Amino acid sequence: MALLAKTTVPFLMGLSLFPVASNARELPRLILQITVDQLRGDLPTRHSEQFGTGGFRYLLEEGIYYSNAHHTHANTETIVGHTTLATGATPAAHGMVGNLWYDRSQGRTVYNIEDPDYSILTSGADVDEETEIDPTQRAAKSDGRSPRTILTSTFGDELALATAGRAKVFGVSIKDRGAVAMAGHAGKAFWFSKSAGQFVTSSYYYETYPAWVDAWNAKGVPQGFDNRSWELLNPTETYLFGDHDDQPWEPDFAGFGRTFPHPLGAGDDKYFTTLLTLSPFGDQMTADFAKTLIDAEDLGDDEVTDFLAVSFSVTDYVGHFFGPSSLEAEDNLLQLDRTLADLFAYVDQAVGLEHTLIVLSSDHGAPEAPGYLASIGMPGGYVTPDEWDTAPAVARIKERFGLSGPLFEGYDHPYLTLSETIRNDADIDRIALETAIADELVAFEGVAYAVPSSRLREGSLPDNALMRAVLNNYHPDRSGDIYVVFEPEWFINDMDGLSVTVTHGSPWRYDTFVPIFFAGYQTAGQSIARRVHTVDVALTLSAVAETRPPSGATGEVLLEVLGQ
Repeated sequence: MALLAKTTVPFLMGLSLFPVASNARELPRLILQITVDQLRGDLPTRHSEQFGTGGFRYLLEEGIYYSNAHHTHANTETIVGHTTLATGATPAAHGMVGNLWYDRSQGRTVYNIEDPDYSILTSGADVDEETEIDPTQRAAKSDGRSPRTILTSTFGDELALATAGRAKVFGVSIKDRGAVAMAGHAGKAFWFSKSAGQFVTSSYYYETYPAWVDAWNAKGVPQGFDNRSWELLNPTETYLFGDHDDQPWEPDFAGFGRTFPHPLGAGDDKYFTTLLTLSPFGDQMTADFAKTLIDAEDLGDDEVTDFLAVSFSVTDYVGHFFGPSSLEAEDNLLQLDRTLADLFAYVDQAVGLEHTLIVLSSDHGAPEAPGYLASIGMPGGYVTPDEWDTAPAVARIKERFGLSGPLFEGYDHPYLTLSETIRNDADIDRIALETAIADELVAFEGVAYAVPSSRLREGSLPDNALMRAVLNNYHPDRSGDIYVVFEPEWFINDMDGLSVTVTHGSPWRYDTFVPIFFAGYQTAGQSIARRVHTVDVALTLSAVAETRPPSGATGEVLLEVLGQ
């Protein structure tokens, strides 16, 4: 003991010669993560001269702008991209391989966050199958929603763990999957029910609504847009696509029209809330709810970092109906710019931008409308997988392998799943069958590649960027039997009978390409052109907030955000 005492004292004295680790540095009071659904990476700069002050211009000029950012997975759909941004993981780890997937244990296609154990708190707030324009939500067999299908932790989860649950973590979106994915397992999620015309949540998060949510819903904000029309923000001649209104490939849905102004109709019309979310008013409503949440929940009021994720959905709806190079998409982006400026100003007043780290990115990009491509001499088109099971090539495969009955259970983008009968037949050489189907599929119009899952399991694929993206999307329990990659600018445009202009979901650059911005807390304006990835976002937030990395994260810390 004497020896220990003699050696310990000089050691302790020596510690004073070295600087103490800077664990006491002031952390941001609020992290505001914004996801703009279907914001392709070139769009903020394409329209930068048209933006006002305080929104995208603030991010471009005063934030850190990563101009060459990409998703690393192949299926660029909403839940996949949101969960990747939240977890820093690829679908191979976080498990959200698509908006839909075929669940072998249930023998049916499932919606990504459906959960019969946790119902929506509001009666009558389930999806209205007659008016819902998102066909993926119609696959759910209950109104229940939760994050339990997300297999890894999110940044919000890690923030809650690091602060002993003191951090307040929220996700808000029109889309349920946009809110749930970003809120993670430990946060609270709110989304807009078109059926109820209110922001709702499920019993996973609350037993009853907080009083402020009831108060916001009681104000009837959506009804304030009764009989309003979406009108252009500026004179037509000031728009890049000012002479592109009324294109023949644009659908006229429920009287919304193909030209400005686009009427929402009466507040009691069955399509009113659907059209509301197809206009800039939907994002304005989302931002209003988010501002109310900031105030009611006292976000950013103390030294413990809080987290609010807001996903703006209207860009995606507008993109599907009109395409990214349309007058509607252009005007919506300008109106979103104003909505962002207003939200940032509110946060500046409530918390202070110097205490708030803002990060903005997107869940995916978008292709161009085939009609628009054709007008300038470029190829593109639409694909119809429903016809595959009756194609002559399928008949040849059945004959070769001695099969009868349906060959496929179905196609849930991007996976083709073999029928249950075939999957359960031990006498069938699955590797040979999947390979034969893949060889035939690539001869179909619009199909570029067909990748058997058996080859993904074996690791017998060419080592290139596209195949790595397909592998990043592969989860053994949820992925189908064959991954189908369409040719560039070819995609499915039939959403359960509703024809749309554009559909994302490919591994091509226009779908993986998104912007990444960091602004506010301890950042200075700079533009960075090196390639970075969306899996880097969650790890960077963890580094800033001094939490553990999310459990499945695979990216790199963006050192510029740390001032390095």
